[in-house]
Amino acid sequence: MQQNRWKQRPAHSTWGDFGPDDQLGRLNLLTADKVRQGVAEVKTGKTFCLSLPLDLPGGTAMNPRRPPPRLSATRRGEHPNMTYPLSRDNDKLSDIICDDTVTLALQYSTQWDSLAHMGQWFDIEGNGQPEMVFYNGYRAGIDIVGETDFRSGCGCSQGSHLGAKALGIENMASHGIQGRAVMVDIKKHFGIERFAFGFKQLQQIIAEDNLDIRPGDLLCFRTGMDEAIYQMAGTPDMQYLGDYFAGLDGSDPALRQWVKDSGVVALIADNPAVEILPARPMNEDFYPSHPLHDLCLFRLGVYLGELWHLSALADWLSEHRRSAFLLTAPPLRLPGAVGSPATPIATV
Repeated sequence: MQQNRWKQRPAHSTWGDFGPDDQLGRLNLLTADKVRQGVAEVKTGKTFCLSLPLDLPGGTAMNPRRPPPRLSATRRGEHPNMTYPLSRDNDKLSDIICDDTVTLALQYSTQWDSLAHMGQWFDIEGNGQPEMVFYNGYRAGIDIVGETDFRSGCGCSQGSHLGAKALGIENMASHGIQGRAVMVDIKKHFGIERFAFGFKQLQQIIAEDNLDIRPGDLLCFRTGMDEAIYQMAGTPDMQYLGDYFAGLDGSDPALRQWVKDSGVVALIADNPAVEILPARPMNEDFYPSHPLHDLCLFRLGVYLGELWHLSALADWLSEHRRSAFLLTAPPLRLPGAVGSPATPIATV
């Protein structure tokens, strides 16, 4: 057991609350009882697929560092192993084989962020020397290792990409992601106007829809952007997507306090970052570009789900005057990955 990973923890954090070596964060609150609460929300057995097709949004306009998936056949010697007749090898065999592979940016479409996705400079030793660290004090270059070491500003090569030796997405997968979820339907109440959704607007929806949000819940925010992305059919209009649709105000102190106090396990949205970007700076000195990512991934161990396909479910819930449902949403169990595609299923 590592007792000395950090000497001081960030404000509004859960570091150490679940143990000195914890790699799950608020996922510790997604207990067997929370699974039973989710199952109790199933009334009809109807299911909704909450993932966009994996080739959406399309192209690289939304994020130039994340190319769309590229499918190709595996190889059978010098031949592609796609519609391959085994009779070529043995004329007594009737099988036709198809087998393929994919080159995939793990956070291209509907996705989960792991706790290793985003860290911060923070003085964990209390000696006035900030370090590059992640949730619960896990360190860049030691626990999360890329091929280049950016500590101390050197940009030095340190060999091959090792990925997340701690906090990787496999921890989320092995724990299991199934439990009670609640829909916050921003589009129903505010339309598709672009604005920074803060605590005031959240409280309005909670009151008007009589939302019951409990510790250990998974919280979904529908803005309507998923519908627009789907209709754009692989050619996203970034001007339009940037002019419309809400995002959470990660710089709103009251919203940040609510996320801390609520005990929710994950914040999930149909937009590409959950929060609105660019964000208002937290101060005038040294601040995170993604303040909600800072709060959730770095401080609280709250997971973020992005680019989910929530609108059909949200409309059904509204029509039936409901807001809670069973959510099943495992990521890939891929050791060392910092994010993962997801194909979530809601059961109502």
